[in-house]
Amino acid sequence: MKKLFLYLILAAVGAVMLYPLLWLVGASFKSNEEIFSSIWFMPQNFDTDSYKNAWQTVTPYTMGHYFLNTFAIIIPKTVFAVTSSVLVAYGFARFDFPLKKFFFALLICGMLMPSIVTIMPRYLMWSKLGLLDTYIPLTLPSLFAEEGMFVFILVRFFKGVPREFDEAARIDGCGTLKTLFYVLMPCIRPAVISIAVFTFLWTMNDFLGPLIMIQSVEKYPLSLALRLSVDSTGQGYEQRKVIAMSVIGLIPSVAVFALAQKKFVSGITAGGLTG
Repeated sequence: MKKLFLYLILAAVGAVMLYPLLWLVGASFKSNEEIFSSIWFMPQNFDTDSYKNAWQTVTPYTMGHYFLNTFAIIIPKTVFAVTSSVLVAYGFARFDFPLKKFFFALLICGMLMPSIVTIMPRYLMWSKLGLLDTYIPLTLPSLFAEEGMFVFILVRFFKGVPREFDEAARIDGCGTLKTLFYVLMPCIRPAVISIAVFTFLWTMNDFLGPLIMIQSVEKYPLSLALRLSVDSTGQGYEQRKVIAMSVIGLIPSVAVFALAQKKFVSGITAGGLTG
């Protein structure tokens, strides 16, 4: 009986948390008038024209074009972030070098600093280098482990792996990199997957970075294309079309999370326990 009561509470909380998403999907099939006349998520009639119009956007390019632009940022950024974070964390966790504690303290300080304070210096630097309106300012910093939180999480995971694994690998003839990739990486796989998922989701939702670094509509990612559809049509824009674009834009994030859910949750849980 106690468990049943607990399940009912959890189901109620889950329904409250999921309702905004259900409403978003339902509203994409409603008329503009119906969207604001009822908070019930189920539409009276399913009208799919909003999805046809949403795919065409308000620019000469379709949503498919903006998806490709978004993935042109996400894929290299995710690869760079995972690779650089693993290498830096491996160094902090397994090796001693001069000023190690000082550099790790700098890493922690970087985690506490809001990213917004660096946006103007970064803009000026990339402007001087003539690389604005390219994807380099959005992807290249990830090659240098710019997310201190990722390094911190991985350091905690590396320290949770016994050093005897390293010694056994060296006895078998493995060098430093072979020990990392063939022995330690399988042990910290949940953390690596969590970092990849975080990078994917954060980049997919990033609005300010592309807004400052990208000027050409042709190169806009999906987040800017969605905002553009609101601006360009003024007060008379179709809300259901914008909502339909939002639903389409959510599909990659939901799909990635669903595929990596098991490893992602175990990685976050283990990270919380070891941290």
